[in-house]
This record gives sequence, structure tokens and C-alpha cells, in this order.
Amino acid sequence: MSPSLNSEVVSLDEVPFEDLVGNTTHRATILVVDDEPLVADTLSAILARAGFKTHTAYDGATALQLANEFTPHLLISDVAMPEMNGVELAITLVDEQPACKVLLFSGHATSADLVNALDAGHEFRLLSKPIHPTEMLKHVTKTLDIPERRVAPVRLAEVVPIRRSA
Repeated sequence: MSPSLNSEVVSLDEVPFEDLVGNTTHRATILVVDDEPLVADTLSAILARAGFKTHTAYDGATALQLANEFTPHLLISDVAMPEMNGVELAITLVDEQPACKVLLFSGHATSADLVNALDAGHEFRLLSKPIHPTEMLKHVTKTLDIPERRVAPVRLAEVVPIRRSA
């Protein structure tokens, strides 16, 4: 686990999900994988609150076992994990379930970490940690091709002229 997080702490109540995620009635299923349980659990909670169905794993082997029990629409995985890293996990999962889309994220990874994926014929998006929840939701909706909801501005008050009858 990281000794310290150099990031902003954001309360779930402060994340404006209804403005970011469009129609999630299809309930896309997302598999979240990170060897830091706090990160994985928090991201799963954020996604669940936004209307997605989530499953969480803390290592690549468990993630593959879970993915055999359901078909994830999206894998979100940390890159730097022991035993099976996120790139290896993504390659294996997409080879088994080609419709699954992938978002990788890491505080230490670089594009050089994606060379194995490119060699295997895969191109994955790599996001930097830490990432603000609203930014992650934007990447998720874009990756899943879910149109972002456009909410009209709320009117706090409206002046309506009163007409007196004669």
C-alpha cells in the first residue's frame, strides 16, 4: 500500500453523478481491480452510486475467476499489481471476452507498460492516479459509449407577472 496519498479527498456527496452519467438503465457491469482494497472499494462505491453494477477484486487471478461468473462490460484495473499486473489481466480477459472494454490506471505506470498489450494486438487507455471521481466517470461513460446527460440549468426562481382581472 502507498504510504501517503498526494491527492484531494472528495466526499461521495460532492460528486454530481446525475450530471455526468446518462441513461444507465442497461446497468453496465464493471469489474474493478486494484491490489489496494481501499482504492478498489472506493471506486466500486462511486460507480455503484452512479448506477453501474460493480464487482471488485484485489488481484488478477481473482478478477479472472469473477469474470468467468459474469460478463463484464468494462474492466478497470490498476497496472502495478503483484503476480499478474493489470496489463496481463487485461490481455487475458479481452482474449477470453473480446467485448469487454478496458481502462487501466496507475500512479507509476507509463506508456512503456503498454508495449506487451500492443504486441498482443491490444490498445488500452491508461489513466493516471490519482484521478478525481468525476473524471473517472467521464472516462467510463466515454469508454462504454454512454452519452453524457445534459441537464438543463435549474431555475431557482422565476418572475411571473400577475394580471388583475378587470
